[in-house]
Amino acid sequence: MSGSHRATAYPPYEPMPEPAYGAPQQFSGVYRQPVHPDHGTPRPAGEYGVHTAGAYDAYPAHEDYEAYDQPFEPVHTEPVHTEAGTVPGQAGPVADTAPAAVPVEPRAARGHRRKPKKKRHGRAVTAGTALLLAAAAGWYTVGQDSAQPGVTSADGPGPDGVAAPDQPSPAAVPGAQPAADRHTGAPAVTRSEARADGSVAAIPGVGATFTARIPAETTQVVLASGQGRDANKTTVTLWTRTPEGRWLAGESWQGHNANKGWTTDHNEGDLRSPIGVFSLTDAGGRNADPGSRLPYDKDPNFVVSGRGFAGEPLAGSFDYVVAINYNRVPGNSPLDPRRPSGSTKGGGIWIHVDHGGPTHGCVSVPEDKMAELLRTLDPAAHPVIVMGDAASLAV
Repeated sequence: MSGSHRATAYPPYEPMPEPAYGAPQQFSGVYRQPVHPDHGTPRPAGEYGVHTAGAYDAYPAHEDYEAYDQPFEPVHTEPVHTEAGTVPGQAGPVADTAPAAVPVEPRAARGHRRKPKKKRHGRAVTAGTALLLAAAAGWYTVGQDSAQPGVTSADGPGPDGVAAPDQPSPAAVPGAQPAADRHTGAPAVTRSEARADGSVAAIPGVGATFTARIPAETTQVVLASGQGRDANKTTVTLWTRTPEGRWLAGESWQGHNANKGWTTDHNEGDLRSPIGVFSLTDAGGRNADPGSRLPYDKDPNFVVSGRGFAGEPLAGSFDYVVAINYNRVPGNSPLDPRRPSGSTKGGGIWIHVDHGGPTHGCVSVPEDKMAELLRTLDPAAHPVIVMGDAASLAV
């Protein structure tokens, strides 16, 4: 073939096979309007261009086919982006099943990608944070299981001239811990409040109302935080105020309060412990003085017998006591029977040795902790007890 030109013989023109139902195909030549009774006379061949080999025949009529009566125009073939994805460009106009289809106009590709959602920050509160906040609002642990009902006695002088302790409630409190599992460590505080020395700005669980009732000169606070308004389990903790006015916690001990819970209006025989802030000035007991800083009255009349609400023995409950200055004359033995507000308001409310069940109105702690408390409370620190159920104290 080099150096010469050889004419190539082509086969005679033959019409294209009938295409599948759909859009007319792209071609360079003449598009002949098909003859259809609904669309008039076809246009002359060659109207849309010249083709030396002839013209394509018209498509045969079809019952669902609509005539294409617009001039052919090339269609932009770049991919089209939609929300469903990228669709390849079409090579020609796309037929539709709707009547009078029109050619697709060229257009620039438009992007419809979904924008990524912005992440939210800083709105979630973790369960760990919620727990720390709850701990700051009022910590306490559950003490011994409640015992069954037994012999009860009223406030006021007992058979030997002293107030008899109270007994446990009839029903066990849900979630109570066995005696072996009682917590004696320092109460938890929030890290945001605690300093390196463990001190906090305010006693956890004591709200503004009760904090305001603590005398300014007081540097020792016994906190008796009850499990509930009608519960008889109490956590007792000694708090010490630092020279800076911050608070340091000692151990927390599990004990009891009155059989039926707490009240702001205590009356004799109601089997509820009074809620409030009371000074602590006097101590005593049947046992010898363990080294108490408070005035200590050793007296054999600190005796109680019988059994508590759960049938537990009461003997030894008054081996050590600290008088709570509710309806009594401070500066006297806890055995002093005087009631300034009247006998109907009850009296003989003490901190005494725990006998394993609820009391008639007193607060109880384990015997070895009672001895430790007596050696710690200092008249120069003007000690007080803040006592009540946790919800009431948090106000």
